[in-house]
Amino acid sequence: MSTGGPDLFVICKSCGSEVSPYITECPYCGNRLRKRAPKLDRDGRVAEKRRRRPPTPSLPRLKRGEIPGIRAESRPYATITLLLLSFAGCLLWRAAAIGSHAAIALWYDNGTHTWWKLLVAPFTYATTAYAFVTLTGVGLYGWLMERRHGPWAVLVLFAAGAIGGAAASIAVNPHSIWLGANGGALALMVAWAIPDLLAMRAGQEIEGDVLGTGIFAIAVALMPLATLEASWMSDVVGVVVGIVLGVPLARMQQAG
Repeated sequence: MSTGGPDLFVICKSCGSEVSPYITECPYCGNRLRKRAPKLDRDGRVAEKRRRRPPTPSLPRLKRGEIPGIRAESRPYATITLLLLSFAGCLLWRAAAIGSHAAIALWYDNGTHTWWKLLVAPFTYATTAYAFVTLTGVGLYGWLMERRHGPWAVLVLFAAGAIGGAAASIAVNPHSIWLGANGGALALMVAWAIPDLLAMRAGQEIEGDVLGTGIFAIAVALMPLATLEASWMSDVVGVVVGIVLGVPLARMQQAG
């Protein structure tokens, strides 16, 4: 057989005769050689069979709000709830500042129970700058943590950092008014940064912006210098909570 041109003959498997490669039946014994005559290319060689293209992968039917190739993520409902409560507290405190004392009595001075003040203090801000910086941290890192671990992780971190910080502040100085969630914001920031810090310690590459998070956390921690209602004790509690809860959350993420 020639390697450069068309095959000169093929061997009939029935009678062993050399026959033309372009016929379908052996002229000597009538044995069926192939179903149809082979196709030739421009050089007179038998054309190879074309391989079937694999089926093109297709995505399942898209849901509302999705784009091709990307699944829509659930909304950060826990973070949104925390922000809405904080905005309500800001408005009520502002209403009290312009003379509507009924609003602040409803919100912060509703009775003399300490537990009530602990619940509403993290959602109340006396100054716009304090509210803006702290709520930006809560909104951004609450959203990131909710994407990573779900809503319950956000609520637990915020409650432990903010309410725990308010309780520690009242225990140290019960005669002052402590407002805001700087402890909650710091708890969320520290917990979010823990996986990257552990990766850096292990000599691995990281994807998060740890430097930017650190600068932002410093800005939140310095809020007691800008407003009397922010507490240094809340800063300490927030950082401790972020470490204590952030490490097991990071381990759970690595294990999963």
